[in-house]
Order: sequence, then C-alpha cells, then structure tokens
Amino acid sequence: MSHHEISRRRTFAIIAHPDAGKTTLTEKLLLYGGVIQLAGAVKAKRGRANAVSDWMEMERERGISITTSVLQFPYRGLQMNLLDTPGHADFSEDTYRTLHAVDGAVMLLDCAKGVESQTRKLFRVCRQRSIPIFTFVNKMDRPGRDAFELIGEVESVLGIGVYPITWPVFRSGVFRGVYHRMARRVYLFDADHANSSSTTGAERPPVEVTGIDDPMLREALDDAGYDRLRAEADLLDAAGDGFDRARFEAGELSPMFFGSAVNNFGLEAFLETFSELMPPPRPRDTDQGPVEPTRDEFSGFVFKIQANMDKAHRDRVAFVRICSGRMVRGMKAHHVRSGKDVRLANPTQFLARDRNVVDESWAGDVVGIHDPGNLEIGDTLTGGSRFVYEGIPSFAPEHFRRLALVDPMRRKQFATGLEQLAQEGTVQLYRPPAGRAGDLVLGALGQLQFEVVRYRLESEYSVQVRVEPVPYQLARWVSRADGKPLDLDALHDAVEGMVVLDVRERPVVLFDREWALRTAERLHPEYRFAETATGVVVRAA
Repeated sequence: MSHHEISRRRTFAIIAHPDAGKTTLTEKLLLYGGVIQLAGAVKAKRGRANAVSDWMEMERERGISITTSVLQFPYRGLQMNLLDTPGHADFSEDTYRTLHAVDGAVMLLDCAKGVESQTRKLFRVCRQRSIPIFTFVNKMDRPGRDAFELIGEVESVLGIGVYPITWPVFRSGVFRGVYHRMARRVYLFDADHANSSSTTGAERPPVEVTGIDDPMLREALDDAGYDRLRAEADLLDAAGDGFDRARFEAGELSPMFFGSAVNNFGLEAFLETFSELMPPPRPRDTDQGPVEPTRDEFSGFVFKIQANMDKAHRDRVAFVRICSGRMVRGMKAHHVRSGKDVRLANPTQFLARDRNVVDESWAGDVVGIHDPGNLEIGDTLTGGSRFVYEGIPSFAPEHFRRLALVDPMRRKQFATGLEQLAQEGTVQLYRPPAGRAGDLVLGALGQLQFEVVRYRLESEYSVQVRVEPVPYQLARWVSRADGKPLDLDALHDAVEGMVVLDVRERPVVLFDREWALRTAERLHPEYRFAETATGVVVRAA
C-alpha cells in the first residue's frame, strides 16, 4: 500500500518572473483538478472571486503572492502537491527554500518577454539541485515573440536543452490552438473564447481535438496557417533528437509547452503530459547517505515557518516536506537537532485558507505542523534515527535597514514580533553581541520585505515602527579557516565592519562597501567570509 501511495505523489513548484501569470496558472490547475468550479481573476474587482492561492491581506491589495502556500489537489489518480512560490523578486529567499522541498518545477515564461532576470536566478537553483524542469510559454493569446526564437533564448541563456512537446498553431496570426507532437494531435480552440474578457477562462473551454492529417484542419487554419504548421512540425522533427527522459529527469532537458493560462488554452495538453512525465518522490541526501522515499521509517525536514496564519490564535506553523515513510496524526517524531521527541498532534494540509487536518500523509506530501517555537528552518524530523537532511542555505541579504520603535512602551511586543518574523525567514535580524551597544539591523534580499515587516508588525502585533537607512551594503557569515571557535573581540579588532550575530547566533560582519570586505579577505586569510550559511557556525563564548 505505502509504495502505491508514495508513487502517486507529485510535488512541484511554479517559478516565474512577476507578471508572467503564475497565480493564474495555479488557479487553472486547481480548476482542472476539480478543486474549484470557478477561477477568480487575480486583481479582482469588488464582488468577483478572489484568487484562492493568495491569503495575506497585503497580497490581495497588491495582486502579488508573497508567502508560499501549499496547494493539494487530485488529478487523474495522482495526488498533486503544488508549492506556490512568491513570484515577486523581493521574496526570492522563500522561493529558494521551497525549491529544496520539490521534485520538479514548472518554469513559466511570458511569450513577449522571454527569459527575465528573476527566472534566471530561480532557474540556477533548480540546476544546482538537478531537478526536472517543464517550460510553459504563457500569454500566447497576445502578440509575442517567435517560438523558435524563444527556444533559442532558453537554450543559450539558461544552458539547458529544450524539447517542444506542444507547438502553437495560428490562423492569420491569431493563436488558435496547439499541436501535440508526441500524440500527433491538434487541439483547436473555439475562436469565441479567444478574447480576454473577465468571464473567459473561468470554466474549461470547449476544445476540438483532431489528427494533424485531418482535412478539416486546413479549413480551420486556412491554407497559410496549415502550411506553416506542417512546415514547422517537419522542421522540429528534422532538427531535434527524440525526447530523452533520462536527460529530463537529470534537469538537463526541458519539455516546452505553449498556451494561455487566462483562457485555459493549451492547459489540458500540458497537464496530460505533465502527469505522465513528472517523477514521483526521489531519494534525498543526508549526512549518512541517501534515504529512499519507500523506507518504512518516517522522516522529513522543515523548509518554511509561517507565524500568525490564523490571527485569532497567534499560531505558528512549520511546513514539513515528508521524505520517507508516512506520518500519522498524533505520532511522535524525533527532532534531531534538539534530541527531543515532538508530538505531531494535528498535521494540516492547506488549500490557501482552508485547512484540513489529515490522518496520514506520505513521502512527497507537505504538511503544516503547529509549533510552539521549537522548530527551525532546515530541521530534520525522523522516526528515531539520527541522520540529518542537507541544510537549507541562508543567503546574504542585499538591503539593510534599522527599525525605530515609535512608542517605547511597546518594546516587548516589538521584540516578540521581530523574533517571530526573523525565525520565519522573512528577514534576517542582526543584533550586537552581548555587552556591545548598537542597534538591531534588518537584512533582506529585497526592499519589499521591509514593507512586509512593517505591515505585519502593525497588523499582527500592533507595533508601529519607522524604517530608517543604515550605511551597510554587504553581509558575510564569518568562520575560522581552521574550523576552531571564533573569538568575536579579535574579529571586531581585525575588520572594518560591524560584528553582529544572526538569529541562530552565527557571527556576521556587515560592511559598508565592497572595498572593506576585499581588504578583510586579503589581510585576514585566517577567516572565511561566506555569502551563504547553513546550520550553526562554531564560535567561542
């Protein structure tokens, strides 16, 4: 039974540059999975359905996805776990962590813009982790670039092979359908559904399916459109090798699809092939070698922490990716870092705001566990063994601010709120070591995170703050090259920068310019200055 359940799991994320249509695609997958009957437009007008996948007030105001939610839905006998990643560039750290928890990714491109900067960053992380990547070229209902040109761009910019599985079909320059090369079938869309009005795309569209040799096709596409399709199809067949599944699973070859998520065009063809190709859960690396998903013992790791998902209860949820075995409600699990056992009282699965307590989950699933504050990002939970899954990196922030409290009487709430948000990984919090004077400094990968912190301190902790500039531009985690404990006073005297500690008590130096960092590296080879950190760095008391 367990092998069957695990083999049904498909855990993936959608990565995209802002505005490529990610929230729309997410909604449509839920529509096709039968979870929702009506997909809501994202920047909804009053009285229309809101997007299901965005839950924080601020996201609905701005029409962007900020936090990563986990959406579970059935499709063709499979259990899909879609980890919705923030598309906004400023939330990349959360996205990086999410990519640790998935077995595959769908890269969404805007057909007019091609590969954008944010897509590159996320893509690099996928490549490092060798996870299979599907490419979906979106917004084909609008004027865009030539399909061959887009393939060339993906291949050259991202350094990955591309194999188009569906191909766009046009009539007089208007997108009318897709040709599925593996099935040799053409999906034609009803032209009446091709306009982007508010009502289209809320339900599944009528689609005609036919073989590429069907005479009716020439009629539907007119001579020029039909001849173009035949010529392009022949060209693709002549130019490329067949689809190599092993290269795809190693993250070296990406199957490409074309469509328009807002009109649901091309989604059915994409989903069918996606469910055939997307691999089930894979073995995961630990400090004691790889662990198979089918291993009987339960194990998993925390990749995200979210405080205050439910304001009324001040709760804190740790999201766990199950890597082996099954999790049963109420079971005890071993928390490897602390050496203690924790009870998994009410493991929850989420569909945006709707939570369901689940009695059992299997390798590949992602569940939320209520956590009073014991768990941290990257922690491993097991059925008793002491191995640890590979750590999830923290990335050096690129923006720094100081927070000043408006009402000094709210200092306690201010401290609680900041601590929560820092443990969640929304921002990185740096404080001076004990005994040294100085301000708390916040670091983030993007400017918008400071806005989020200010907004959440106000709405969840009733604390008003001013966000003020600080001179720092770079942060580096410091350790000794010889692995010995670090003496903070000696470090303080050695470098021209501010020595602080992060939430996990790891020493960090904040530099105000690149030159100061280069000088420190040159003059002090005994120190290592790292851009990413995992786990806990040794230091002297």
